[in-house]
Parts: sequence; structure tokens; C-alpha cells
Amino acid sequence: MERDLRPGDIVRNFKRETVHPDSDLYLYQILAFATHSETNEKLVIYQALYRPFGVWARPYEMFMSEVDREKYPEISQRYRFEKIEN
Repeated sequence: MERDLRPGDIVRNFKRETVHPDSDLYLYQILAFATHSETNEKLVIYQALYRPFGVWARPYEMFMSEVDREKYPEISQRYRFEKIEN
């Protein structure tokens, strides 16, 4: 299954399953895709939608990876980050 994430998309981190549904914790907006200047590794630039609204960079492959079932057996979400459909 090809996942199509784009700048502007709102995504949830799998850890969102551990907080109250009304919370905005673990919600992020993808700002851009970038290339690391030294390694040419593809990166995802994203911003938290909760205080203090930090901006983060994560390797694309890690961002798109599946949840580690051995480490997080209680999580039902398949991928580390998944798009929230409006």
C-alpha cells in the first residue's frame, strides 16, 4: 500500500492512542519534505499542534515505518504516523 502524505496534512502519532480523545497531544502537521545537506537523506519536517508547537525533523523512512509491535503490543495503529482524514 502506497501512503501519500503531503505538506499540510494532519497526522497522528501512534502514541495518541494512550491519551484522552479530546486531547490534541500527538497531533502534527507536515510542513515540508527536505533533504539532509550532508547525507542526502530524505527528511519530514513537521510541527506539533499542541503547546509549545515544536518543529521536528525525522528521517522519512522512520516517519513512514510501522509501529514496533514487540515494543508497543497494545497499540492498534499500524504506522508510526497516519493521516487524519477530514
